[in-house]
Amino acid sequence: MNKILSWFAAAAILSTSAYAIGGASGAAIDHEKQGKIGEVIMNPYKIAPLTAVIKNGGYKLSDVSVEIVPKENGVPLKYNVANKFLLTHGGIPVFGLYPDYYNTVKVSYTKEANGKSERIENEEYKLYAAAIYVEPSGTKFKKGAFFSNVEVKKVDNEFKDRLYFVNNIDKKGGQAARVVWNNPTGGALEWNYYPENYILDTAGDVRWYMFANPIYDFDQQYKSGVMMGFQQDSDGALVWGYGQRYAKYDIMGREIFNRRLPANYVDYSHQLDIASNGNYFLRVASADAIRPDGKHVRTVRDVIVEIDRDGNVVDDWRLYEILDPYRDIALKVLDQGAVCLNVDANKAGQTLSSDDISKLDSSDKFGDIVGSGAGRNWAHVNSVSYDKIDDSIIISSRHQNAVVKIGRDKKIKWILGAHKGWKDEFKKYLLQPVDNKGKKIECDDEYSKCPGYENPEGGFDFTWTQHTAYIINEMSKKGITYITVFDNGDSRGMEQPAFPTDKYSRAVVYKIDEKKMSVEQVWEYGKERGNSWYSPVTSITKYNSDKKSISVYSATAGGDFDMAKGAWLSAPSPYLMEFKYGAKEPSVEMQIKDATGYQAWPFDLGKALSK
Repeated sequence: MNKILSWFAAAAILSTSAYAIGGASGAAIDHEKQGKIGEVIMNPYKIAPLTAVIKNGGYKLSDVSVEIVPKENGVPLKYNVANKFLLTHGGIPVFGLYPDYYNTVKVSYTKEANGKSERIENEEYKLYAAAIYVEPSGTKFKKGAFFSNVEVKKVDNEFKDRLYFVNNIDKKGGQAARVVWNNPTGGALEWNYYPENYILDTAGDVRWYMFANPIYDFDQQYKSGVMMGFQQDSDGALVWGYGQRYAKYDIMGREIFNRRLPANYVDYSHQLDIASNGNYFLRVASADAIRPDGKHVRTVRDVIVEIDRDGNVVDDWRLYEILDPYRDIALKVLDQGAVCLNVDANKAGQTLSSDDISKLDSSDKFGDIVGSGAGRNWAHVNSVSYDKIDDSIIISSRHQNAVVKIGRDKKIKWILGAHKGWKDEFKKYLLQPVDNKGKKIECDDEYSKCPGYENPEGGFDFTWTQHTAYIINEMSKKGITYITVFDNGDSRGMEQPAFPTDKYSRAVVYKIDEKKMSVEQVWEYGKERGNSWYSPVTSITKYNSDKKSISVYSATAGGDFDMAKGAWLSAPSPYLMEFKYGAKEPSVEMQIKDATGYQAWPFDLGKALSK
């Protein structure tokens, strides 16, 4: 009898041991704990590999701070964590780990459970974060995951704590651009490049990046595109769009939403803006437009749609009905070798003739091609900025060489651009250049050749193939609008220069008096840098209220192009810069080597995790 009882007892012990090792943990947690709370989860939401969460271990946490101990000569990274983020992530969010590095993380916190609390100071965690991985494109100039290196040329003390969100784009790899629209034709579905989104500190180290694969797939037309136009919302989360989607995620990689575009629209790219009421303004295109000749087409980069927080469409601006889609004067002077990201070395220096455009318009060739009329890339709108003062939008139309303000009533308020080539019905909206005393500035050739174009020392000029026309809310008031613009500079003076090396780009601030219909150029930078700073496509100029500064990303500068062979000799090497407002020289200058840039801007870590 005793032998039978002993056998059952042994069996019970064996069964319990096996259960504890291989089954549920019971009323305990058996993960490794490095500190006095919970386990560590690396890359908790699958798309942000340089983040982690130290779980709360069942405790209520408060008064939390995090420090990522810097590498030698690195930048210290410290932040407090707001209670809402402690609750949302179930622990302490860790941001800013170095890739392929054994990181030291120090956390301080107060933990509470069962009426007892304890304060912990500078508790150390050792966290290895893997090397950066992105899908390689297999293209000639791909020399690293995001770049070959970052050269830090200058960082003033006031700006050493900066983090910069970089929205770059890989070259068109073999997996991309396999699908086009049908029923109807047109649009820009084939416009997709693998995303390269990351955050740099002022030592040139990557402190965050997006591993896009879980939310991006070349093989699915509704999950690919070009990730562009990132904005940091009022809650610190990132909002952007790509192809047929727009999305919002927090910096830890947690999805807030990832939505298909409303059915009436296609082909998001370039830019969105966030209104103070939380609505989103997206640059899209029409899914089905009827041209004056009765043809159905998908349009190209010429619609702004306003969407509320719940995904309902509030309004839209169909620019092919507001502006003149047959104004082709700017189209005829564009360098066809660099039309936004559609860089074609074989067409470098070539322009379109009137015959080329008229033949195209009589054909059924529609889509992402330069040409007049709805269904072609006649406008190439690359930014939208909402003006809350009078409920208007400001758009940048690259292929009209114009920045335009349009009201809720769909009526034009003003046009900032050369006066040449506009029909009579639009001439009353053209702004008159003035100096800082309000004196009229005369320009030649129907205001296409202004003093800044003809004077080597600079001066007033309009913008040419520009990007990012953004209102400066902090300086603007009713009737007076300040805007920043990146003036790329192709077709400057409504012509191609005698030598391609004469081209240059500028970052510009304008002041617009809407009552007097005048425009004053209050700041510029770039002409003095010459062709080496020239960005034929992309780029951004942006005002930052926290430091009263202007950030500039000359995003496709620094590449060598052989005009004789019609080929790039090297990838671009963008310049990332920041200026105190009004300064003639930058406080920050970094060069990202061997990369194709789109936009970059200061990222607010406090807004993302501390507020």
